[in-house]
Amino acid sequence: MKFTKMHGLGNDFVIVYGEKSLPNNASDLAIELCNRFFGIGADGLVYILPSDDADFKMRIINSDGSEAEQCGNAIRCVAKYVYDNGLTDKKELTIETIGAGVQPVKLTVEGGVAKLATVDMGAPILNGLDVPTTIDANPVIGHTVTVDGRDFTFTAVSMGNPHCVIYVDDAPSFDLATWGPKLEKHPLFPRKINVEFATVNSRGQVDMRVWERGAGPTLACGTGACATLVASVLNGLTDRKATISLAGGDLLIEWDEASNRIYMTGPAAAVYTGNV
Repeated sequence: MKFTKMHGLGNDFVIVYGEKSLPNNASDLAIELCNRFFGIGADGLVYILPSDDADFKMRIINSDGSEAEQCGNAIRCVAKYVYDNGLTDKKELTIETIGAGVQPVKLTVEGGVAKLATVDMGAPILNGLDVPTTIDANPVIGHTVTVDGRDFTFTAVSMGNPHCVIYVDDAPSFDLATWGPKLEKHPLFPRKINVEFATVNSRGQVDMRVWERGAGPTLACGTGACATLVASVLNGLTDRKATISLAGGDLLIEWDEASNRIYMTGPAAAVYTGNV
């Protein structure tokens, strides 16, 4: 099987092109290939597939074998892959996801190579039962979740996949390993949840660290950055356009008031290709 190792701000993926549909053993393959000691090593295995409704379809299998509905960093990698490898000459294309529908992507190309991608991530889902949480509120702001005797206040947002955003004093040094997995699997979140710990430094900049559902701590999360911007606007902490600074770098996120859609701009990079 041919593959390309790619990443979006350090959130890395094994990209596979050429299959007609998701293989039956995709879950087992993801667990094997994403292992950082005995495999290629990645946060997820991504298949680029044919689509009846868009230019391409992507399916994302997390490193634990579960499937993600959407991934903002992966979609930028997919867009770069198909353009750089001559599978399309479009600088504006569409990619189908299983959780967020068809998403338009606009590429910034320099020297024949895609450098940046701006993704229309769609409208955020704010109704608590649809995120999903077990909370019947719309939106879910300032709700408390308790784990091991510690209370966290969160805002719930879905970007096609579920997120809870928690504000802390110092996100870059926050203890992800202790609290991330406990919050991910809390009963308030029936399909588990991605957890973002955020520190607002100004109305235009937020530090964020993420514990991703099915992958653990990652260097970046595109949908998490979008959810963080939405939560920050809802809480009156930032403007509708801000830089979200992750461990792997920055994403520019904008929540357009007129259309209610989220736009994410950031880079993607190819690391190497191989056969396994």
